[in-house]
Amino acid sequence: MATVARDSKKTGGSSSLDAVSLAIIEQLQEDGRRPYAAIGKAVGLSEAAVRQRVQKLQEQGVMQIVAVTDPLTVGFMRQAMLGVTVDGDVEPVADALAEIDEVDYVVIAAGSFDLLVEIVCHDDDHLLELINKRIRTLPGVRSTESFVYLKLRKQTYTWGTR
Repeated sequence: MATVARDSKKTGGSSSLDAVSLAIIEQLQEDGRRPYAAIGKAVGLSEAAVRQRVQKLQEQGVMQIVAVTDPLTVGFMRQAMLGVTVDGDVEPVADALAEIDEVDYVVIAAGSFDLLVEIVCHDDDHLLELINKRIRTLPGVRSTESFVYLKLRKQTYTWGTR
């Protein structure tokens, strides 16, 4: 399990979390199944208070607790990062990409690409169909560049409290 901070639109893009909330997040990042009683002991709160804080953090979109899998072990043999250049307003394109099931990460970026999009597919045929038929055909998409993952060296979600 991992605790993942997400969607700065929901949180206003700024952090106003106190030290106790940050400590709770850190505890959950170490073990997303850690009991609230154990977290409470570590941060100086009751189990009920930890439960309430975690629920509030989730409702505010500050974090979510999810199972993070290795895509290869669950049948997704191809991952790629896609650089997307957009004509016009980038946000509708970002929103449309975020609705695609195979897309698990969309970033509005500055630089050579307007958007960076991480995709996970079953195989190369699936990747080709996704890019060619579903992404490149979206209104506003001018061009794409694919960066196929050969091997994943590091993937962590512990940056939330640094």
